[in-house]
Amino acid sequence: MSERKTIIRTVGLKKHYTVGGNTVRALDGVDMSVQQGEFVCVAGRSGSGKSTIIKLITGELKPTSGTVHVNGYSLERIRKREVPYLRRTVGVVFQDYRLIEKMTVYENVAFAMHVLNVPRKEIRPRVEYILELVHLEDKAKCYPDTLSGGEQQRVAVARALVHNPKLVIADEPTGNIDPELSLEMMQLLERVSKMGITVLVVTHEHELVHRFHQRVVTLSHGRIVSDVPADPVAAAEDDLSLDVAAFDADDASAAKKEVAAV
Repeated sequence: MSERKTIIRTVGLKKHYTVGGNTVRALDGVDMSVQQGEFVCVAGRSGSGKSTIIKLITGELKPTSGTVHVNGYSLERIRKREVPYLRRTVGVVFQDYRLIEKMTVYENVAFAMHVLNVPRKEIRPRVEYILELVHLEDKAKCYPDTLSGGEQQRVAVARALVHNPKLVIADEPTGNIDPELSLEMMQLLERVSKMGITVLVVTHEHELVHRFHQRVVTLSHGRIVSDVPADPVAAAEDDLSLDVAAFDADDASAAKKEVAAV
């Protein structure tokens, strides 16, 4: 079996700010490695450094010191003209969805491919496939304001996936939806990781993420205070006893077949 690629690696990663003459240590020496196809939850309270990690991984910020490598790019010395190429390898699911209200579900998802100048003939089959993956094929012509919060979140996931990224970052994906839909969203992201895409979920919901038996990295005051590895046996058992509160009978049957084929 071939060794999996390292998608994210940080070494001694620090990001400090000066506020009112005081130094704020948003990240203060983070060492972390994430492999291809891995599902990792980064958990922590507000102010622990979670948002800073996202901004560093997507090239929005540069570190004060240390190194951060993402999909082959060294972000501490990345050039501005290279940042768009980095972002083509990353999909982000924002907490506030950031859907374009004047566009349909189909158009919102397709837009992510249009901006990359993907040929039009390739866009339709890819968008249709992704909408089916997130169970929104019947909502393609709907506008965001006619959708529930959970449906809008799934559109955001579809948009993050449609350009076939190596890494998907979900920023507080369960923050604006109820507990039942939170469970469904986490199960959807697990399915994404089984496609070989690395998934990084950033959240404050410790109880929910531990339920999934995936790797959990906990931040506090800009440092990693624990890194609990995944329990693949327990996770596999969860996959084969899917929660009927999140999927109806047909969805559960399809998902079980999907797991069995992995």
